[in-house]
Amino acid sequence: MKATGIVRRIDDLGRVVIPKEIRRTFRIREGDPLEIFVAGAGEIMFKKYSPLTEISACASSYADVLAKAGDMPVIICDKDHVVAAAGISKKEMIDRRVSHQLEELMELRQPIKEGDGAHVMPIEGVTRTAAAGAPVIVAGDVVGYIAALPENKRVNESFSQTIRVAAQLLARQLEE
Repeated sequence: MKATGIVRRIDDLGRVVIPKEIRRTFRIREGDPLEIFVAGAGEIMFKKYSPLTEISACASSYADVLAKAGDMPVIICDKDHVVAAAGISKKEMIDRRVSHQLEELMELRQPIKEGDGAHVMPIEGVTRTAAAGAPVIVAGDVVGYIAALPENKRVNESFSQTIRVAAQLLARQLEE
């Protein structure tokens, strides 16, 4: 564990403020769920909670099936990182941060459709663009995104629809 040198006091309601610099660095926004861990020697740790990470094996299966069905790479992201990938090097994709462009699409709950003219680069540091995608919405909250990353290939409307259905099925899986 790394010390920051920042000390905060607990208020009379038991709250503690996480400094802005730390929230910005770890992309913690108002309303984001944090999981609390207790370690030995009086240590309390907070970790951003991602329901998609909890079912990463299932998400990986979804990505595999979609990549085979569309004959193109597919990624599944939570609000911050890639949690599953297929049809592309998993080592290079898993745990990479999502781009600000994709964060904005998630915030707006917008799908990506071929022909919209948008060239969304969903992953930071990766030049591949997404040609189709859909947000994963659970109980009214966006928890992630599914995107197809074809290279020199068009995405037909039926595969775009398949991605939207997969996002709904994954959301249903998370609700149970």
